[in-house]
Amino acid sequence: MEITPVMQKFVQHWGEMGTKWGINRSVAQIHALLYVAGDPLTADELVGHLEIARSNVSMSLKELNGWGLIRTVHIKGDRRDHFETQADVWEMFKIIMIERQRREIDPTVQLLNDCVEKSAAKEAAANPERHQRLLAMQEFLSLSASWGHRTSALSAAKMKKLAKLGDTIFRLID
Repeated sequence: MEITPVMQKFVQHWGEMGTKWGINRSVAQIHALLYVAGDPLTADELVGHLEIARSNVSMSLKELNGWGLIRTVHIKGDRRDHFETQADVWEMFKIIMIERQRREIDPTVQLLNDCVEKSAAKEAAANPERHQRLLAMQEFLSLSASWGHRTSALSAAKMKKLAKLGDTIFRLID
């Protein structure tokens, strides 16, 4: 497979954006390349196209696999593992949303619930403003978590439909 200048531009930018989202550049670039390539690629092909170390590719593939963003496929007559990613961007978004919710939001909500519980007993009287700030953050993240759980339970088609309803929703609340 040949990487076109457009593909290269996309892969490079996705790597830069990945770092801004807290994702390793190589992980993001590999994911981007697998997405735009459309065909399964081997680890060696990824090494060659991205000019990154084999060990970096291996670790990045493990990370992407841990997120559920890639899968290993086998090509008849080829003993090597090939990797591909989800072609549907809405399904991909759903996978990322579920994992970020599980890894980041849910543990933070649990911690805030514990902090609010302890604060109610000890700090609410001594420092009501601090307690109110914890309550506000707890409410915000709990609502966000609830929205995330409900949204991630939708099919990709329904998620897309919900996103397209955004303008209507904004008009309703204005």
